[in-house]
Amino acid sequence: MAAVPGLETVHWLEVYGASGSVPVVRAGVCEGGAVGALVLARPAARNAWDGAMWAQWDAAVAALRALDSVRVVVLCAEGPAFTGGLDLGYLAATLGRHTAGGSDPARARARFLREIAAMQAAYSALEAAPWPVIAAVHGACVGAGVDLVTACDLRYATRDAYFCVKEVDVGITADLGTLQRLPAIVGQGAAADMALTARRVSGEEAAALGLVSRCFAGRAEMMEAVLGVARDIAAKSPLAVWGTKRTLLRARDGGSGVADGLDRVALHNAAFLLGADIRETVAARSERRPPRFSKL
Repeated sequence: MAAVPGLETVHWLEVYGASGSVPVVRAGVCEGGAVGALVLARPAARNAWDGAMWAQWDAAVAALRALDSVRVVVLCAEGPAFTGGLDLGYLAATLGRHTAGGSDPARARARFLREIAAMQAAYSALEAAPWPVIAAVHGACVGAGVDLVTACDLRYATRDAYFCVKEVDVGITADLGTLQRLPAIVGQGAAADMALTARRVSGEEAAALGLVSRCFAGRAEMMEAVLGVARDIAAKSPLAVWGTKRTLLRARDGGSGVADGLDRVALHNAAFLLGADIRETVAARSERRPPRFSKL
């Protein structure tokens, strides 16, 4: 188990989901049960999201929601990176399941749509939760990682952190929430810059853009500050905190903006992601060559 600074007193819950006994997402509580912790725990793979991680994530979030003592949750990660995004091997296997020969294309796309919607719901569960979620980001936060942290209520980062909306470089339209949530956080222009160029945004630039509230010199300093913020929030009226979170989200969406946007991009990718571009991107990366795409 890789140590996360500041979490030494956390009581870890036995949450393994449906994927076996090896924890790749950990959930726990501290401060008398008032502060929850969600930890991405697949450091050898840079916390890349595979099938086990998705399953355990759902179980971990559900376990914290089942505890009425929890008032706020801190999201962080083990190892040198917050997350490298979606595991490309898992992505290739997922696409393979939906492009297998003999399958009715319409039904294959319907199944794929349901799978995308389930992944969207996994991150949207943070917004649906009655408590705020504080993301503490160090190292790489790539692709699905940006989807994840934009679903959080507060974000902090270290100077060595970087954020990258990587999907366009992998032949994908980001479909787990970044394109719906990021513009409300950093503005339309900055969001377009990040999403269309896939460039790395440093922790310091992220603070300047408003993507994170503060940037810290190191991880221990960040975790100390984040846990301090968590304790402050946990000491406030849970009813007032829940009402504030809910009202902020409704004000952002104007009713149903994110939900509608997620539905639209899920339909788009269910229709188009089973095409040749994503397979060519994965193959090119595996063969260490530039991808060769057909004309639009």
